[in-house]
Amino acid sequence: MSVPTPLLPHRPAALLYYLNHFQTALTWLRERYGDLLSPEESEFIAEFSRLPRVSQALLVRLIMRRGQRFRASKIRYTEIGPIDPAFAALIELGWVDPRPLLTLDELAALITRAEMTDLFNQLPASLSKSQAIEQLRETYTESRSFEEWRGNVSERVYSVTIAPLCTHLRLLFFGNFRQEWSEFVLADLGIFKYETVPFSGNSRAFSTRQDIEVFYALYECRRRLHDEEPLQQVLAQLPRASLQHEWLEGRRAKLLFQIARQHERNGEWEEALRLYLDCRHPGARLRAIRTMENADRHRDAFALAKQAQTNPESSAEQQKLQRIARRLERKVGLPASNRKAMVRPERVDLIVPPPSAGESVEQLALNHLAEAHAPVYYVESGLINSLFGLLCWEAIFAPLSGAFFHPFQFGPMDLFSPTFRARRAQAFQECLDALEANHYAARIQDTFHRKQGIQSPFVAWSLLNEKLLEHALTCIPAIHLRGYFERLLENLADNRSGLPDLVQFWPKDKRYRMIEVKGPGDRLQDNQLRWIDFCSEQQISIVVCHVRWAETL
Repeated sequence: MSVPTPLLPHRPAALLYYLNHFQTALTWLRERYGDLLSPEESEFIAEFSRLPRVSQALLVRLIMRRGQRFRASKIRYTEIGPIDPAFAALIELGWVDPRPLLTLDELAALITRAEMTDLFNQLPASLSKSQAIEQLRETYTESRSFEEWRGNVSERVYSVTIAPLCTHLRLLFFGNFRQEWSEFVLADLGIFKYETVPFSGNSRAFSTRQDIEVFYALYECRRRLHDEEPLQQVLAQLPRASLQHEWLEGRRAKLLFQIARQHERNGEWEEALRLYLDCRHPGARLRAIRTMENADRHRDAFALAKQAQTNPESSAEQQKLQRIARRLERKVGLPASNRKAMVRPERVDLIVPPPSAGESVEQLALNHLAEAHAPVYYVESGLINSLFGLLCWEAIFAPLSGAFFHPFQFGPMDLFSPTFRARRAQAFQECLDALEANHYAARIQDTFHRKQGIQSPFVAWSLLNEKLLEHALTCIPAIHLRGYFERLLENLADNRSGLPDLVQFWPKDKRYRMIEVKGPGDRLQDNQLRWIDFCSEQQISIVVCHVRWAETL
């Protein structure tokens, strides 16, 4: 490399934490995906390692920021020092453009409204920045460099042209569209703690280069959909055929569902219906029926609803299908079929003063119902989920192929897959069988102490404490726990929510009851009704507490 090697200012190594994290990720990628990386990705990793450290630090700083273009005056890092020497090597490699051409919109993203007034002095002062851009857009259609736009202002804008490739490497490392490089920092600070799962050389999300290219394409579709680009253009980029890679297919199906949903919102019934019928994402069939109904194709909708009722995908779909089918019966001129008798849980009515600022209706009910010998806790779904997560910790975090492939996972990648339980059948069976023995409570408490604060898709650490855990294990019988946990495993995506707001314990009697709280005008939601049905079937004590304000009587 012909440029001189600049030296980092004398700073503590801790200031370069972000660079160390990025280098760790590149090493991880090279070790696990070396045979699948594209020539461009492999070359980047090799070239990055040869860069002057100050240039490495600057590049990582910039790719962690939002956007791709930056004004020189906005780039200040004490551990890096003067930016010109640091940029030199990046510019030579073509990873940074020191004189990018900017459209009007790209320029506007870099300057303030006051600077726009100075630059375009014909603008009325009353216009907002967005209104000003709209007014100027027809006149200023050509791209120019920042210096050309600003005239006598001697400031440079840098464009990090390598940023898209770095985004791809981040996606590849995390295997999802959600996590950012900041995960390293949060883990360093102890804000997030992750379970230590053993990794092998085969612990990776993708087994072929085609899988990776599909993953990148899905990310681009998701981005374009979020940016509200034309739906047909987004759909054209979406992989069409069902994918053999299970969780890639899940992401593809979800995007297809979201595109169809937007068509439906736009009133484009036929296009929405075509996509729904080609989609295997949970809920797509229900939306297809609703779309047919909205398009006045009532007989088609009724036929599909009756067909779906013979093989519902979940209890949630079954519940909605019953409601839709009865409505469609009227629309096609058929007599109403017999309605399943509704479970009517015990009802408690409370008349209390209106809540003060910041006080929830659940807290009001808790304060009213709690007694010294019968404490009440506000838990929603957190308690049962947490008990399940603590008992089944080893099964959930079993190091199966395709489940864990980087150190920052809060749970297995296949958590909501239809095969999640089947792949861990023996491990879950052992966990549930522990409920038949007397040691399950000690097992749960041991996990509670050993794994304290570690990220879990089930355990609500902010909710749990020693007293709540003691009361739950004393008062909730093992047979009830097994029923709860079996129902969770039937459909984790749907059944993790909807449990009652409060739980009341009578420790001396070793009994409890679940309490769903409804304020004025509030009604039971579908997932809550399903849990009420379950509790009634299992003879679990459950009440619905209806709260009214005293002054409205």
